[in-house]
Amino acid sequence: MSVGLGVGLIIGIGIILFLVGAVLAFFLTKKMFEKQLKENPPITEKMIRAMFLQMGRKPSEAQIKAVMRSMQQAKKEPNKK
Repeated sequence: MSVGLGVGLIIGIGIILFLVGAVLAFFLTKKMFEKQLKENPPITEKMIRAMFLQMGRKPSEAQIKAVMRSMQQAKKEPNKK
């Protein structure tokens, strides 16, 4: 076995291992992301309406939009104390 063949084999195996690792990382990350979305679904306007109705209030569209805006602001500025 020549030196060039050995070096080429090592580089080839390294590339293959890198690609396998990238594919595994992609699928593991996708699975974790889907699990997070299932456990913590994003809040929708429909959910806000239901929350208002459970509290015994009939929400106006402006109130719902205001709650959505405040939720978006809270996401952008986490833990501002």
